[in-house]
Amino acid sequence: MAASNAVGDGHAQALLLSVGGSLTVLAGLLVALRRVRPVADFLFRLRMARGFARDGAATFGSDATGRVIYQNAAAVQRFGAVTGRPLAEVFSTTFASPVTVMARLIARAQARGAAQEDISTARGALRLAAHRIGARGLAWRIEDVAAGEAREVGALPQLTLSRTGTVLAMNPALRALVGERANALEEIVTDLPLRPGEEHELIAATGRLRCFVTEVEGPGDRRSVFLLPIAAGKAASHDPTAFDSLPVALIRLTAEGRVRAINNAARLLLGEVAAGASLSDVFEGLGRPVSDWVNDARAGRTDRRPETLRARGLDHEVFVHVSLNRVVEEGRAGLIAVLSDATQLKTLEAQFVQSQKMQAIGQLAGGVAHDFNNLLTAISGHCDLLMLRHDKGDPDYADLDQISQNANRAAALVRQLLAFSRKQTLNPQVIDMRDTLSDLTHLLNRLVGEKVILTLSHDPDLKPIRADKRQIEQVIMNLVVNARDAMPGGGEIRVVTENLTLAEDLKRDRASVPKGDYVRVQVTDEGTGIAPDTLTKIFEPFFTTKRTGEGTGLGLSTAYGIVKQTGGYIFCDSELGRGSTFTILLPTYERLDDAEPEPVHAPVTEPMPENTSATILLVEDEAPVRAFASRALRLRGYNVFEAENAEEALRILEDASLAFDIFVSDVIMPGLDGPSWVSEARKTRPDTPVVFISGYAEDVFRDGLPPIPHSAFLPKPFSLSELTATVQNTIGR
Repeated sequence: MAASNAVGDGHAQALLLSVGGSLTVLAGLLVALRRVRPVADFLFRLRMARGFARDGAATFGSDATGRVIYQNAAAVQRFGAVTGRPLAEVFSTTFASPVTVMARLIARAQARGAAQEDISTARGALRLAAHRIGARGLAWRIEDVAAGEAREVGALPQLTLSRTGTVLAMNPALRALVGERANALEEIVTDLPLRPGEEHELIAATGRLRCFVTEVEGPGDRRSVFLLPIAAGKAASHDPTAFDSLPVALIRLTAEGRVRAINNAARLLLGEVAAGASLSDVFEGLGRPVSDWVNDARAGRTDRRPETLRARGLDHEVFVHVSLNRVVEEGRAGLIAVLSDATQLKTLEAQFVQSQKMQAIGQLAGGVAHDFNNLLTAISGHCDLLMLRHDKGDPDYADLDQISQNANRAAALVRQLLAFSRKQTLNPQVIDMRDTLSDLTHLLNRLVGEKVILTLSHDPDLKPIRADKRQIEQVIMNLVVNARDAMPGGGEIRVVTENLTLAEDLKRDRASVPKGDYVRVQVTDEGTGIAPDTLTKIFEPFFTTKRTGEGTGLGLSTAYGIVKQTGGYIFCDSELGRGSTFTILLPTYERLDDAEPEPVHAPVTEPMPENTSATILLVEDEAPVRAFASRALRLRGYNVFEAENAEEALRILEDASLAFDIFVSDVIMPGLDGPSWVSEARKTRPDTPVVFISGYAEDVFRDGLPPIPHSAFLPKPFSLSELTATVQNTIGR
């Protein structure tokens, strides 16, 4: 199926595609500049996941206020999914006065790095520990005291190290092995520093022996170190029970990279792996021959750098960090593969990269659209001025008309860029999708032609939504036209609307849809379908599967931007040869009162009187636009004062003898922006009406409302008649 509708002509397309060539470089720069809270939360979650994802105790990560940012699998199982909620609220059903207890622990943890308390409850004792993570993050670990003590006793020797390497604790198995309590690591291990995944020499009570060392990151920069004796003749040597009990996923390999043994933690991650299987049978995605990687590891050239690989043979996607380490067991050289689950990390990374890419392209598109709209305003405006001096019989009139028409077509393409970048000004209103589609039916039937059947089906109790009707109509038309193009031989297009209630968050296609009530609109065709490798790109601007000249690649990106700016979601399901279904989820609107917010006033183009008497302060930093607007207004009889920026406008207003009937101002300018200087000017000239003009409204116009009272918005590019009509109507209100 085609990924966009055919919009615009070849000249406009070439112009915009030339801009698209710089998307990659500029998008990368924009990504590097992003420093917002979602990014900080994402990095914090990564750090927490590395240390606590496999922890058997319920563990949470929070900010300094106690808002939950991360929870491990044990916390989800015990408390449910609570990300985003206050942690004190989560603990309110577990023990008394959680706010007081947490405040006490936070204060101690911020001062000392870590703190813990044992809390008595009706069901037994709990241990709640708080650890400072970074500048403002906190890790919270809650466990039953009895269960924690039980874990301390085990057959596998274990010690806990501080950040500086001090031995904080030794379990009974290690104390029995070394014969006494040690305070420093050098009293236990001779060949420091520790190299997890490799052999070390252990000072045991009965002499020295070799042991395999692995470690798990713990809270508060602590490390749990496990030591598995492997020296020949020792009771623990090659003990399969001990190897299986290691909490880290491990695979023993031959020097050639074939599996000798796999422990229980690795089997839980990868499933059963046959002895003798090569690493290339177990994993994929290294990007070079596995034998080369094995040779590097055996020669010590990998520096234990992990590779992120995808596990083979599973019915679901599992990504694993794999590092290879050299060992010698009973005189034989071999390798140990240390594994850690990277599936959640990979998913978060993909979501983050996709979000940042779309955001960066959107910012670039918005900036390009802003500059284009200024150019198009000057072109079409001066064209209007020339057409005033030529009647339709003039030989030059046809040429001027062609310039005007093509400028308008270019403006339509720029509006699509603004729609994708979500910087267009919406005029939201409460609408019923049944009525909207009913009004569109005649136009849609003309668009699809005679070979295609269009079928509409509606939920009789469909709930209303709040959106810009014109923009939603554009989305539906884009999807229907795409469906038509995907069925050159004819077929049926089905448009279905229905209510949808999500009882829990819906996660799909790297997006998370919050639970709640939605109106679902589905557009289904019986066309050629979309290839899986193409499906992930269809909403990107300038991407199209149509031949050169048949489409600009902006149709679906426009639909994406409109739906996202409306607060909704859009997804696509497709199968080659079977057709495609586009699904739009729009939040339902619950009317709180009968009052509708005042919409942004659209320009009125009815004929205006030739001569009017009013004084206007025109503020515009683009000289060609200012020249056109000034001439257009003077032609209608207005007295115009010009200023190239807000500061100059305020200096003009210092002359109290000058009386202005209206301000006409650009929104985005160097220095003070439009709303800022108008607010300052109204301190001495209250209630002066204002018309804001802009290539895009950015974040100034929220919910489709003007930024200050008694104002109107005129989007660029605008015509001579639109400018003068908007000014006249605003003065008259």
